[in-house]
Amino acid sequence: MTAPALILTVHGTPAPQGSKTRNRAGAMYESSAKVKPWREAVKTAALDALSYDICWSPLIEPVRVEVTFTLARPKHHYGTGRNAGVVKASAPQHPTGKPDVDKTTRATLDALTDAGVWRDDSFVTSLTATKAYPFSGPDALPHPGAVIRVWRLNTPKEEPSCPS
Repeated sequence: MTAPALILTVHGTPAPQGSKTRNRAGAMYESSAKVKPWREAVKTAALDALSYDICWSPLIEPVRVEVTFTLARPKHHYGTGRNAGVVKASAPQHPTGKPDVDKTTRATLDALTDAGVWRDDSFVTSLTATKAYPFSGPDALPHPGAVIRVWRLNTPKEEPSCPS
């Protein structure tokens, strides 16, 4: 397999981009207050990474995306007293509660569009999204955040030239 075109590590609390709600005046607003900081964190990580690639232009070809969201464990997963920092044996290995992986992915892909990773997230033709707890897998971070990998699916006919 080829190397990813882009690998990002995003620090922050993954948040879902879900339903919109209307207030009394009829204005629409995002139902999750956490989505704006998450989208900004993703956008900032992407812009920082892309700033090192002077030849980067928004992708306009099919891409594959893999995202691993690391979520904080709830406090009740830990022991008490001298075991306060130890995960209980009865604690689940995989997060099954909120946020929903599909809505969190939606917020993440939209932020990558805003950052100029691709022209539109409709170019994402293959997507794998995973939720994990800290240190629970190869891409699980030690704190909340995400690891994002983007692959080009087309084989380039020649190396793109870049003005120096």
